[in-house]
Amino acid sequence: MRSLFLLSALLLSSFTMAHSATRAGQPNIIFILSDDLAQGDVGVYGQKIIQTPRLDRMAREGTRYTQAYCGTSVCAPSRTSLMTGLHSGHAPVRGNWEVPVEGQLPLPAGTVTIASVLKSTGYATAVMGKWGMGMFDTTGSPFKQGFDHHFGYNCQRHAHSYFPTYLYREGRRFDLPGNDGKGVGRTFAQDLIQNDVLQWVRAKKDQPFFLFYAITLPHGRHEIDDFGIYADKPWSPTQKAYAAQVTRLDRDIGQLLDLLAELGIEKNTLVITAGDNGSSFEPTSEMGKLFDQAGNGLRGYKRGIYEGALRQAAIARWPGVIPAGRVTDEPWAFWDVLPTAVELAGAKLPAGYQTDGHSLVSFLRGGPAPQREYFYWELHEQAPVQAVRFGQWKAVKPRHDRPIELYDLATDAAESRNLAATKPDLVARAESLMKAAHKPDPKWPLTGRAAARDADRAANKKK
Repeated sequence: MRSLFLLSALLLSSFTMAHSATRAGQPNIIFILSDDLAQGDVGVYGQKIIQTPRLDRMAREGTRYTQAYCGTSVCAPSRTSLMTGLHSGHAPVRGNWEVPVEGQLPLPAGTVTIASVLKSTGYATAVMGKWGMGMFDTTGSPFKQGFDHHFGYNCQRHAHSYFPTYLYREGRRFDLPGNDGKGVGRTFAQDLIQNDVLQWVRAKKDQPFFLFYAITLPHGRHEIDDFGIYADKPWSPTQKAYAAQVTRLDRDIGQLLDLLAELGIEKNTLVITAGDNGSSFEPTSEMGKLFDQAGNGLRGYKRGIYEGALRQAAIARWPGVIPAGRVTDEPWAFWDVLPTAVELAGAKLPAGYQTDGHSLVSFLRGGPAPQREYFYWELHEQAPVQAVRFGQWKAVKPRHDRPIELYDLATDAAESRNLAATKPDLVARAESLMKAAHKPDPKWPLTGRAAARDADRAANKKK
C-alpha cells in the first residue's frame, strides 16, 4: 500500500510539474480591443475630465505605447489586420462592407488567424463582445476561424445598440425582453458580456487560453444605463453617456485584471488593451471640443489616414515580464500581434504563410522595437486612400488621382507641413512602397468602390 501511495504521489507530482512547465511555456494571452477608444480618452494619455483609474494603473504596472498603430481606421479592416497579421494592402477585408441581411463581408475560408494558430497548440479560444468578420453561416464565422466560444454581437450595425433586442451565445440567438434596440431597456448588453468573460476565464484558468475581448464601449450610439459620476455635469446627455461609457470600460478592464490576480494567473498572462482606431470625433464637434481627443496635436480622426486616425491607445501588462512604468514612442502595428502570439505560444504558422508583422516579444520585455522597412495602410470607405511610413517619413495619398503628400514625423507629428515638393526622391520611394504593399483585389480597387459592395449597400438600405 505504501508503495502504491508513493507511486501515486510521484505520478501526481510529475503531472503537476509537466502541467506547470506547459503553462510556463504557453502564457495566457488577452487582447482587449475597445471600439473607438482614443488616446485622448485615457488619463495617462492626457485626458482631464473622464476618469480611467484602472487603465492609468495598468500603464503604471506595464508599458504604454504612444505610437501603436491600428490596422486601419475603421472597425472591420482594423480587426481583420489584427486577427490575420496582414496589413490592409494584403488583408482580405479592407473596408466596412455590410452584407444583407445582417453582418459584414466574411473572412474567407482558410484564413489564418491568431485563434486558429493558438488553438492548434492546445489553447482554449474565445471572443466576447463584437466579432464583425462574418456571420455564423458564412466562412467568417468565429467558429470557422479558430474560436471555441463566442458571446455577444456579430454584426457591427447590431452592436450600435447597447440595449439590443437580442444577442448571440455560441452562434445561437437569444432574446432580451424589455429592450427596444433604440436605447431603452432593462438589460445593458455589456453587463452580460462582462459576466461571460469573467465566467469563461474562471473556467479556463488551468489551461492556456487566448481571449479576444472585443468590447463595444465606447462606440456610438452613446447609450448607458447609468451616467454615474457624470450625472450632475453641465453637459449634454450624449457627452455624459460617452464619459460614462469610457469609465465603464475602465471598470470592466479592472475587474478582469483583478480576477487574474485572484486566480493566481496574472504572472502568466499577457494583457494588451488597444482601441481599434484613433480619435473618433472631429475636433470642432460637441464631443471633440469637450473631451479634447486631439489634445496630442495629431491630425485626423476615424475614417482618415493621418496619424490622429491611426495611433491608438495601447497598454501592455505582464507582471514580472513587461517593464512597469515604461512609456515608449517606438512604433508597432496590429499586424505584429499574430507573430507575437505565435512566438509566445511556441506555435508554428502554416507552411507558406507570410505575415506582414514582426514579433514584439523582445520589445514587450523592454528591448527595442523590431526594425522594418515600412508600415502601410489603405482604407476603402469613400474614395480609397493610402499611407506609408518609412523611418521618420510618412506619405499620404488622399485619393488615387491626387499627388502624394509627405511629412517628417520627427519634426511634424501633426502632419501640417507637406514637404513633397522639396523631397522628390522620398516621394518616389513612397510611391514605390505603396505599389509594392498593395495586392490588387477586385473587391478593393484603388480607383473607387467595387460594384458588388454598392449593391450590398443598396440592399441594406432597403431592408
